[in-house]
Amino acid sequence: MESIKRPLDGVKVVELATFIAAPSCTRYLADLGAEVIKVESPAGDNLRYTAINEGRPTGDLENTSFDCDNANKKGICLNIKTPEGREVLEKLIAESDIFVTNVRHKSLVRDGLDYDSLKVKYPKLVMGYVTGYGENGPDKDLPGFDFTAFFARGGILGTLMDKDAVPMLTIPGFGDHPVGLYLANGILAALYRARETGKGDKVTVSLFHSAIWAIAIMLQGAQYGMDATRYPMSRKDIANPLTVVHKTKDGRWIQFAAPAYNLMYNRFVTALGREDLVDDPRYFPQANLQNNLHEFYDMLVAQVATKTLDEWCDIFKKADIPYAIAQTWDELLQDEQAWAANCFYKMHYPTGNDRTLVRPPILFQDTPLPEYKRGPYLGEQTEEILASLGYTEEQIQAMMAAGAAQHPAPKEH
Repeated sequence: MESIKRPLDGVKVVELATFIAAPSCTRYLADLGAEVIKVESPAGDNLRYTAINEGRPTGDLENTSFDCDNANKKGICLNIKTPEGREVLEKLIAESDIFVTNVRHKSLVRDGLDYDSLKVKYPKLVMGYVTGYGENGPDKDLPGFDFTAFFARGGILGTLMDKDAVPMLTIPGFGDHPVGLYLANGILAALYRARETGKGDKVTVSLFHSAIWAIAIMLQGAQYGMDATRYPMSRKDIANPLTVVHKTKDGRWIQFAAPAYNLMYNRFVTALGREDLVDDPRYFPQANLQNNLHEFYDMLVAQVATKTLDEWCDIFKKADIPYAIAQTWDELLQDEQAWAANCFYKMHYPTGNDRTLVRPPILFQDTPLPEYKRGPYLGEQTEEILASLGYTEEQIQAMMAAGAAQHPAPKEH
């Protein structure tokens, strides 16, 4: 049986990036069949060293965080500050279709790796670039992380909370992963044009702009000055309390989703066991509700507290009303639907442990799921890649001895 070609078979990608956003983009390209070569300095990608933040063991032998964003890649370790290391990087880019980086602009210009310099030599090259705040404006050179550029500056941290609470706890990757897929989307469009016209392009995605896009509906609404958009606000003041999470008798939280309030109101109150409220002019239509928000909210709190989570799930499922349990991460890892929908992959590590890893959320019908190969150890394919570029064994060993290239052993736990 003839094997099915993956969409990006034959495409070559060079990644010079650290942390999450840009590497998550190239991980997805690798899943699509591209040959992705990850270039790391002798210090290695910073994501290799965040074990304490994620509660996992230290070392390379079981690095689930690194594997999430670097699966299916090859790795080369270069000191591009040396002439020899810089020459290797240049050769890799010369052979590639796509170059992805999150190195800050001033450093790229200094090293001749900015797009204006590269496109003169490689007019078909597509460059993918991740920034914190974009490429123009007074803050374009600020360092950017999802904690700051996405969550805080991007209008999420200061708004999406009850006004009497503290801002939500941020988690790494929350903003980075969408940025990675946005970048991949733009890169694939640019690659198509490069194949059609011979002209490449530079695709830029920022954490800041991505956050603004994520909150665009309410952000645009905020310009009208209505109370419904004055976030942060009290839960009691949300214009549609049928889209708020509520606490059950057994202390669990259940999220409802009735954004079309007028369409779903009667079905909803009937499912709640409050048939007496059908067409009640205090709460229906939604325009009438606005003068009685607190009263209706208090009724919801009291009513949801009369039954357990399982009881409400059964009721709302039978009524075909959208709801979801506010799951913990332990529950999500066991979620039957998540496994059936191919969200997860079970990885066996040299430590003897089996760990659950997450797949990117884009699936194909006629292309099989990619094999989930762990990310490369630091410089794992250094010698193999150098040989593929035409370097002799003697030249490779000389570069190793000079520190221009490395193949260090993986760090154990």
